Amino acid sequence: MWRNPQTGSRPERTRISLSRWRLVVAIIFLFAGAIVYKLFNLQIKQCDMYTAMAAGQQQVSSRLKPERGKIYFTENINNQEKLYPVATNKDFAVLYAIPKDVPDPRALAERFYEYFDRPRLEEELKKTASGTPLVIATSTKEELIGGYLKRLDRPDDLYEPLDNKKLDIDGLLDFYAYLASASSTPVSASDLALVNYQVVRKSASGTPATTLKIPGLDFNIENLRYYPEKEIGAHLLGFVSYASGEGAGKYGLEEFFNEELFGQYGSLKSEKGAKANVIIVNDREYIKPVAGADLVLTIDRNVEFTACEKLKEAVKKHGASGGSVVVMNPATGGIIAMCSVPDFDPNDFQAVKDLGVFKNPAVLDQYEPGSVFKTVTMSIALDQGKVVPSTTYNDTGEMMIKGWSKPIRNSDFTTHGPHGVVDMNTVLEYSLNTGAIFAMRQVGPKDFADYVKRYGFGEKTGIELGAEASGNIGNLLGSKVKEIDAATASFGQGIAATPLQMLMPYQVIANHGILMKPYIVKAVIHDGQREEIMPKQLGRVISAKTAATVSAMLVNVVELGHAKRAYINGYYVGGKTGTAQVADSGGYSKDRYIHTFVGIAPIDNPAFVMLTKINDPKDVQYAEGSALPLWSEIADFMLKYYQVPKTRK
Repeated sequence: MWRNPQTGSRPERTRISLSRWRLVVAIIFLFAGAIVYKLFNLQIKQCDMYTAMAAGQQQVSSRLKPERGKIYFTENINNQEKLYPVATNKDFAVLYAIPKDVPDPRALAERFYEYFDRPRLEEELKKTASGTPLVIATSTKEELIGGYLKRLDRPDDLYEPLDNKKLDIDGLLDFYAYLASASSTPVSASDLALVNYQVVRKSASGTPATTLKIPGLDFNIENLRYYPEKEIGAHLLGFVSYASGEGAGKYGLEEFFNEELFGQYGSLKSEKGAKANVIIVNDREYIKPVAGADLVLTIDRNVEFTACEKLKEAVKKHGASGGSVVVMNPATGGIIAMCSVPDFDPNDFQAVKDLGVFKNPAVLDQYEPGSVFKTVTMSIALDQGKVVPSTTYNDTGEMMIKGWSKPIRNSDFTTHGPHGVVDMNTVLEYSLNTGAIFAMRQVGPKDFADYVKRYGFGEKTGIELGAEASGNIGNLLGSKVKEIDAATASFGQGIAATPLQMLMPYQVIANHGILMKPYIVKAVIHDGQREEIMPKQLGRVISAKTAATVSAMLVNVVELGHAKRAYINGYYVGGKTGTAQVADSGGYSKDRYIHTFVGIAPIDNPAFVMLTKINDPKDVQYAEGSALPLWSEIADFMLKYYQVPKTRK
């Protein structure tokens, strides 16, 4: 190697070159160290974070919606239970518009009106002419067409929902045929089919051919709630709203059991390719959705249908504002039928204009029940041993009560006057207010009030229907009950009860003095396993002897008193009418009444207890002309339907 002869050392240029190499090597090592540190951070320390980020870019994770549980009415044929779905699930086409593609918004809006709205408006006009109460929203033709135009006449809009316009598959084909016929040769629904989520024209051989497109209109197929019986049982069921996207129960059983009916979401995690197409499914990351539970109801399908149809006829016949029917098995507390008018179609709940129609009057309407409460008063006095059926008093037709400025009179005072000396049977047979007050006085206001509470008045029954009113017996809850409050309560005024609450004392009488908890769900089916819901006793209210005595007295009301129209050939029937004035501000209406009849059939071996109620009938003043005939018609059907043996000639 060349060296400097004078010094023997390396030249200066060489020393500089070596220093540079060392610097370069040091920098390389530093870079290498930084890379190693970075890789350590990425692959070891931050592995989970970057794995998750990669998964977010490469994997698709979606929630799988469960199938909502069904709700069933039942029917017994030869002691075999048959189930009928009254709330189930069905594929629907949910329509939407693509406004930018609509060639003539006005023409399409008019076709929507003709198909969806014109038939409904014509039906509303018929109901208005017949005096039937309307519950759905009413609009003029131009208002409805204008509503469609607001969504269709938007040239730059790519998507507009059409206010929950949904059709089942047959309805979709019919609608497309109707629209297609407006612009070409006539097309029938039988010429069309739904294939791969598209409407297609069938070829001559019947096989799918060309796709039928309606410019500016399309649909999604969704599995939605469906009520095949329409209005029948609507107040019991409620409905499912998809306003939140997933479907939530509103009112009735759908709301009360929403969690059980809904089930549990599942999930599916899949890989996706560069163009976001799914390429791999990892079975180990698939969680199956859990279907909702099914509910089997105590409701008998045939009795429910008959009761609801008869109620509608009665409301229409008497020009009433509404009414209710509740039928119960007195031995179990199971509800056999429950319906009210006005009602609604839960498949089209959006059309209802008055939200109050969704509430179930049988458990929410509080009213002063009137003379049907006299049975309660009489049972209390009998159970306390203060009176017997032959106990008498002198009826003067009216009675003064301490703390009240005017006499309380019998309902027939102006036409009949005093009845003279009468017994307790006559009190119920002729529905004497003075007799009810007499029986209450024998017990005393405080003990009378205690019994009223034992019957369940003033408290919710706890039936599985969600919102329920507790009634109002506030005048009887104090430590010292005023005589005037107990006196008016004795004949069913000054207190408030729901129809279901008013039925329960008659259930007690028919069930030998035992109060049962009313219920409507008899079984829950989940994952193939059926769990029976057992009847529940709430306690004894009156003795079996008292119950039998009151039952016999109620038969006399039918045989000899105001309830003769409840008579059914071949059976002993017991019951009581009630005609209550409607409470107005500052007093009672002079021309508006609520009519009630509660009866037991047959009295010797009760198959059912039933309450019928008619609100504000226009053509008759007393319950024996409205609620009573309705009760008799339904009861006659039920005795034949259940093949109850006749016990009298």
